[in-house]
Amino acid sequence: MTLEEALDELRAAIEPGRAPGMADYHKQTREVLGIPNPALNDITTGWRRSLTVDERVVLADALWQTDIFEARIAAAKLLTQARIKDDGPIWDLILSWLPDLDSWAIADHAMMAAQKRLIADPSRLDEVEGWTTSNHMWTRRAALVATLPWTKQNNPKPEELAARDRVLGWAAAYVTDPEWFIQKAVAWWLRDLSKHDMSRTHDFLEKYGSEMKGFARKEAAKYLR
Repeated sequence: MTLEEALDELRAAIEPGRAPGMADYHKQTREVLGIPNPALNDITTGWRRSLTVDERVVLADALWQTDIFEARIAAAKLLTQARIKDDGPIWDLILSWLPDLDSWAIADHAMMAAQKRLIADPSRLDEVEGWTTSNHMWTRRAALVATLPWTKQNNPKPEELAARDRVLGWAAAYVTDPEWFIQKAVAWWLRDLSKHDMSRTHDFLEKYGSEMKGFARKEAAKYLR
């Protein structure tokens, strides 16, 4: 599939009149086509089924380079798959996107793809740790969004607990960060963790909660009893 064919398929799914509202909601200055998310899901699911991994990497790269809102989300969706053999090129492509992250919807979809690759190879957490000291706010935020799977195990193995504690260490370094999106990411990580590991969430908030913004502390404690 060529980039032109992919863009034609995306444009065929445009819902007339939808783009301005989407651009306003997502605070986009880039081109927004106005494609409903269910339609985008259907299109990218079809692409994943019909293209090889190598073809998907090439198409995802090309879609990302267009800087069209839905094309960047489609690029991430193309690479969001649990089991992929020889996934190094996919991980490298995701890494190349980090400096371009500038809005939550695109960033979240890109990090959903990253989550699958981290689960497949947890040693990549070593690389993610470097994101936590980036001058780029969206890269710092990505470290927490990409590691959300470690909040979800009910009966974690020792290595999974170690990873959980490692990311909590990153979050602890973020609690004084004034950026709203960083505070929100810390709260998101803790809120999700509290559903599966209430004691660690409680301990974190006992130690660091006073340094968090009020809204973030409240959201993090939403499911605590």
